[in-house]
Amino acid sequence: MTPLSRREFLQASLAGAGLTLVAGVGPWGPAVAHAKEEGVLSPAVWLKVRTDGSVLTVVNKSEMGQGVYTSLPMIMADELDTPWETVELRVAPAGKEYKDPVWDQQATGGSTSVRHMEEPLRKAAASARQMLLQAGAATWGVPAGECRAEQGMVRHPESGRSLSYGELAAKAAALPVPESPPLKKPANFTLRGKPLDRLDVPAKVAGRARFGIDVFVEGMLYAAMARPPAYGAGLLSFDEVAARKVPGVKAVAPLSHGVAVCAESIWAAQRGRDALNAKWSRGTEPSLSSASLAETFHESLAKKGVIAENRGDAAQAVVKADARVESTYLLPYLAHVTMEPMNATAHVQADRCEVWVPTQNQTGVLEEAGKISGLPPEKIQVHTTFLGCGLGRRYERDFTREALEASKTCGKPVKLIWSREQDIHYDFYRPANAASIRGSVDQDGRITGWAHKVAAPSIFARAIPEMMKGGVDPAAVEGVKDLIYDVENLYVEYVRVETPVPVGFWRSVGHSHNAFTVESFVDELAEAAGRDPLALRLDNLKNNPDARRVLSTVAEMSDYGRPRPDGRALGVAVHASFGSTVAQAAEVSVDSETGVTVHRVWCAVDSGKVINPAIVKAQMRGGIIMGLSAALMEEVAFKDGGPRSGNFDTYPILRMGAVPEIEVEVTPGGGPLGGIGEPGVPPIAPAVSNAVFAAAGIRFRTLPMNPQRVKEEMKRAGKAT
Repeated sequence: MTPLSRREFLQASLAGAGLTLVAGVGPWGPAVAHAKEEGVLSPAVWLKVRTDGSVLTVVNKSEMGQGVYTSLPMIMADELDTPWETVELRVAPAGKEYKDPVWDQQATGGSTSVRHMEEPLRKAAASARQMLLQAGAATWGVPAGECRAEQGMVRHPESGRSLSYGELAAKAAALPVPESPPLKKPANFTLRGKPLDRLDVPAKVAGRARFGIDVFVEGMLYAAMARPPAYGAGLLSFDEVAARKVPGVKAVAPLSHGVAVCAESIWAAQRGRDALNAKWSRGTEPSLSSASLAETFHESLAKKGVIAENRGDAAQAVVKADARVESTYLLPYLAHVTMEPMNATAHVQADRCEVWVPTQNQTGVLEEAGKISGLPPEKIQVHTTFLGCGLGRRYERDFTREALEASKTCGKPVKLIWSREQDIHYDFYRPANAASIRGSVDQDGRITGWAHKVAAPSIFARAIPEMMKGGVDPAAVEGVKDLIYDVENLYVEYVRVETPVPVGFWRSVGHSHNAFTVESFVDELAEAAGRDPLALRLDNLKNNPDARRVLSTVAEMSDYGRPRPDGRALGVAVHASFGSTVAQAAEVSVDSETGVTVHRVWCAVDSGKVINPAIVKAQMRGGIIMGLSAALMEEVAFKDGGPRSGNFDTYPILRMGAVPEIEVEVTPGGGPLGGIGEPGVPPIAPAVSNAVFAAAGIRFRTLPMNPQRVKEEMKRAGKAT
């Protein structure tokens, strides 16, 4: 008997229950391109009101677990005033008409999807609503001002007459689209703020959802790549004859960044790749190692950088202070380790090109396909599948480029799936980061001066160079340049560190570094001043009511100040990022042998006017778990000029048994919409580190806080048992 995979089991079981499995090219089937359809009301590419009353919403963002396939349709349905059960969802193809209007590219990241798309989606839905009202008024010969649109119906209260949106769709479609339709007032929203079920979950539970690794194209080959083991290593030789002797191997294709072996099965492709016996040069820095990189970052702190922020006189304030603190922090390179490794399927032909890919960057994929195929955009079709995590890694183009190059060389559709080892080894990592901070506090607990030097590689210099202003990488100083505390004397300096290690966007980007260093240092200032860490924070947040509110909320949730049992202690942290403010408290215990155990985490979040609180809570929990994994376990190891971390045996991540109890409270303020996919990550590492200090008297300035480092720190502090 052949064993069934989990996905096959779900498909077979649920199909037997009467569900139809959907075959197609996108997450649910074919992407929907915008076209004028007879009788269908479509004032913009984002929305179609059909004659049967159903409402098709088109989403230009990628779903990687953050809930945009629900939150964006909620915005349109609420503004249109149609019942939620009438709403259908399709994923937009890649094209200029589907670009994010703020970024001028079709991409997903920076916790911007809802913030960037809310206005155009509301305007599209408001236009449709206005056109339906006008169509109803014209039908009855009454002024449009006497009609009301509600729950999929246009009503004329005075006469009691009503027509459904479907009945009016064709007539409304013939009307001109209003340029500035009136938007709903917040008091009239019916869906916002409700924890509606997500539209993508049923397909995922039923096994119908199509991720990148689920794509199958008739006649396709599988590709396995041989890549250099060290940075800058060149290909010296490979045995093509031996690779072709492996049964099932059809082609060997030297590509721009390695050699692809294309075969009839994954196993044959991998065996063919191994048979290549590729030989490589030693690389550009064969002595590069974890130790040499750490030395490079520490040395960089002694170099002069560029000024990112300078107000007041931080140096003088620190010199004159009642209490001064100076500390140095070092954070490691981190991998993304998305649940679904990098993959793409491509078919490059003479007159057309198709790509099936879990991507955060449709514009980038379209551009890459154009370069490799030589075809114009109208001859290229990009199918965005579900993403088994994105975390910033799927903004990159490298895995798509490899599939496209392999397909062009082989003349067949090619499916490329990276192994987990390759996924970790050839990542664009979260940059390592060193920080030197000098700060001061007066007798009243007021922070009087803060001088912060950051040494880190630049993400933006490679990824989006136009964002570099005055030589400052914005990611490197975010959360420091815009420090949330009331500090009149602030100096921030950035030193760009150059290493061959590739870096990219990692969930919460620079905030993941800077929240740790800032919030750890605030605790150090509190210790120097003899003040309670929570009280000192609140005293220095008088000009930041959002941060004060979430911090006070999390203190109440965690019963801050209560004695903890069994050697446990509490630590807190608060941080603002991507338009949202998040406070977290962590209850931990510390053992010299087993290390840090996190028992409970409390989280309060203000992301402005919330669309779906259930999604907000889910993203907070996911961010906390990811941040805990990074804080306690993760670190990329380097040796002999390249990475040496491979699978989860050498790059451990947090497992289910170590996940603490997490309680989240959404405390929306009156501000605009904030991002939610990333802000849950930054505060957890400092909250845990501060709790470790409260529990064991050891201060971590280097991550991760793994058992070995705990033992070393306790021994250094004379606290080992």
